[in-house]
Amino acid sequence: QVQLVESGGGLVQPGGSLRLSCVASGSRFGINVMSWHRQAPGKEREFVASITGGGLTSYADSVKGRFTISRDNAKNTVFLQMNSLKPEDTAVYLCHAFRTDVSAHYWGQGIQVTVSS
Repeated sequence: QVQLVESGGGLVQPGGSLRLSCVASGSRFGINVMSWHRQAPGKEREFVASITGGGLTSYADSVKGRFTISRDNAKNTVFLQMNSLKPEDTAVYLCHAFRTDVSAHYWGQGIQVTVSS
């Protein structure tokens, strides 16, 4: 089992920044891709960004140029730096990990990000 715990969310004004963190614990061996997803009220969960163990990244078009995903493998942590935040970025942000050795998906509990003046 892998446990994922997110932190760093909160309320920020439009144009502001937040940095989310997700720490993985438990059976971390075999984790390859880690990613962030988000779900706004009344909407489906959507992909935000991902990063492989080797550092390859991918982003949703809606956040390209504003969000940056990074990873500290030694600390089993993935980060999401969010700049130039917009009200439409308001959502619960969830951390996700995929273990390639057992083809298993793991999700964090999620953390609220609210962008509002």
